[in-house]
Amino acid sequence: MTDRSRAGRFRADTPGSDVELAYAGIDTFLKSDHRDVESIGDDVDAAVLGAPYDGAASNSPGARYGPRAVRRASAWWAYLSGYKGGLTNVNTGAQVDYDDLSVVDCGDVPVFPMDRATTAESVTAHVATAAESAFPVLIGGDHYCTYPSFRGFAEARGYDSVGLVQIDAHTDTVDESALFGEHFHGSSTRRIAESPHGDFEHVSQVGIRGYESPNFFEFADDVGLSLYTMRDVEARGIVPVIEAAVEDAADGTDAVYVTFDVDSVDPGVAPGTGTPEPGGLTAQQALRVMEVLGAHDAVEAADLMEVAPERDPTDGTATLGAYLLVTLLERRFAE
Repeated sequence: MTDRSRAGRFRADTPGSDVELAYAGIDTFLKSDHRDVESIGDDVDAAVLGAPYDGAASNSPGARYGPRAVRRASAWWAYLSGYKGGLTNVNTGAQVDYDDLSVVDCGDVPVFPMDRATTAESVTAHVATAAESAFPVLIGGDHYCTYPSFRGFAEARGYDSVGLVQIDAHTDTVDESALFGEHFHGSSTRRIAESPHGDFEHVSQVGIRGYESPNFFEFADDVGLSLYTMRDVEARGIVPVIEAAVEDAADGTDAVYVTFDVDSVDPGVAPGTGTPEPGGLTAQQALRVMEVLGAHDAVEAADLMEVAPERDPTDGTATLGAYLLVTLLERRFAE
């Protein structure tokens, strides 16, 4: 009897041996199948890729470790759903079985730590390939990665105009920095707005706070940016704000790309990020954001950026990040 047949017999004969614990096995998002980005197929709802790159960050590094941490954290929902035969989402009341959610993990795109331009081209190419077959989900990585990801999505789908919903503490609208140039994580939204597929009039930003450049509000008015600061969230409520934001981004565009920078959440809740700003979203507000966005038909791509797990010894930031993506995909495909 071979070792393999003995192992198979053990699994067949031992109750519970077919249940993979959340902390066991290979780290893929939601414990999904690993599949090459060029072999996704037509049976897939969403394709997850990682971008372990933080060479365009202006403050603390560490987001390069975000994809691995978020994948590891996501295993909890897959384990619970598989073990219980589905779950009840207490927040929404939905009945969800993650086995019915067709997700594949295409691994990490090749990155080049000392070559930002080549890394950007890699992100664009791999997201474009994923977008040809499925709803692309990119896990970063610093927020500059959103710019090449947005490009890849728009080019693959052949869209003329794509709206952007950006959940963030910062606007990332710097045109050029004397220190960092035109391409860093503080300029990604500017680069998107000036790209062939984007413009400021279809950019909606939610959760903005802290400090921006002089005369920023005049700039926002001039370019037509839809700006929803944390004070707006406090005054109007998160659901009306995010509903307005996605409608602004969708109006007159072919689709909407969602980018969620985890520093939009208050650092008391999510300290694992490189540029924390006090006074941000609560965890519950962040989850409501993803519930609304996941239910909107115009949303066709998403990313989660700036999770720096080594800055959070509790793993809470990565767990929240995984929860946010799971919530978005659940509302989009599993309800």
